[in-house]
Amino acid sequence: MARIRTLNNRSKLYEAILAKKSYLCVGLDPDPNLIPACFGSGIEAVEAFCMSIVDCTHHVAVAYKPNLAFFEPYGAEGFSALERIIQAIPSDCLVIADAKRGDIGNTSRKYATAMFDTLGADAITVAPYMGEDSVRPFTDRKDRWTILLALTSNPGADDFEFHGSPPLFEKVLTKASDWGAPDNLMFVVGATRPEVLSRVRALVPDSFLLVPGVGAQGGDLNAVASAGLNAQCGLLVNSSRGILYASKSPKTRADSSHASRIEAEKLASKMAVTLGL
Repeated sequence: MARIRTLNNRSKLYEAILAKKSYLCVGLDPDPNLIPACFGSGIEAVEAFCMSIVDCTHHVAVAYKPNLAFFEPYGAEGFSALERIIQAIPSDCLVIADAKRGDIGNTSRKYATAMFDTLGADAITVAPYMGEDSVRPFTDRKDRWTILLALTSNPGADDFEFHGSPPLFEKVLTKASDWGAPDNLMFVVGATRPEVLSRVRALVPDSFLLVPGVGAQGGDLNAVASAGLNAQCGLLVNSSRGILYASKSPKTRADSSHASRIEAEKLASKMAVTLGL
């Protein structure tokens, strides 16, 4: 049975945020070097670990962001495991395929089909470098979300994203806003640069922003909320390692899940405060 999709526009996403008093996105980055030994090994461990994370956090998470790079090395078994994980994610959560696709039009159309129809994702991260014709095959899917890279949290962002006047990330935001609408186009903006986030919000006042970098990467939630919240929240703040590996050396799967649940709830409670709930 196909997974039911319900969060296919801003108002529905905002309803989920209000219901859970949280705008938490949990990044599913199952690193085999970090997955607790109690989950076993190989793709079986990856799947069991991700399933446990979904099970212990879905009451406070409004989105999950599985990173395809952690599944693709396992080939067909990895893709099948990811399909099952996505099917297990409740319908009141957005599923973001963190794939960072982007190519010429006919290739992007195939990527869109693979991510949205075959894999069953509600959203996909897309690289804007090749321009409008590489992005339109995603944004033309009005019932799915395209999440365009704009201002990333990695050190290498300085190589290109701040060049020019106005800087390249601003050009991406202003130009790409015409390729979709706030109901199906979001932007990735890293939490490690909160001083720039207010400028981003000024350029795209109505859009949702996917904000990675809170937690292990050093991003500050309160700073992000202060600069990025809008009338419909407008934020999905991602945490991966801080939640996934909250327990450093659990003896049992239950111990691992408990630590992840506590960390997710702690972050969600802080989000509720920023929302005034």
